[in-house]
Amino acid sequence: RELVSRLHQRGVQVFLVSGGFQSIVEHVALQLNIPTANVFANRLKFYFNGEYAGFDETQPTAESGGKGKVITHLKEQFHFKKVVMIGDGATDMEACPPADCFIGFGGNVIRKQVKEKAKWYITHFDELLKELEE
Repeated sequence: RELVSRLHQRGVQVFLVSGGFQSIVEHVALQLNIPTANVFANRLKFYFNGEYAGFDETQPTAESGGKGKVITHLKEQFHFKKVVMIGDGATDMEACPPADCFIGFGGNVIRKQVKEKAKWYITHFDELLKELEE
């Protein structure tokens, strides 16, 4: 929360790009004061009787390389000069490029491949907060 709040104070737009499900990711976004329009995730589909019908395969996050496609879209839409991707998985790391920088995150789970290949790897967001202070 503190990192997102600090970024918002600096006028930085924050987006959540996830291979998870929209309904869950939007809940997290609301807790972090991130607009739901800034959430890109997979959507579940249900039949009219409420039964699970699968997921929306038209969402970019539902396909291989989807996170990179979302970043490309955001750069084109908002004319961002720099986009930094923070993530704990290989699909996050693969989104750089088009992201300009990737920061590997091991605060929840340490994935060997991400830790070894990320130029910058952190295990707690306090490390980024310290950088913002400088």
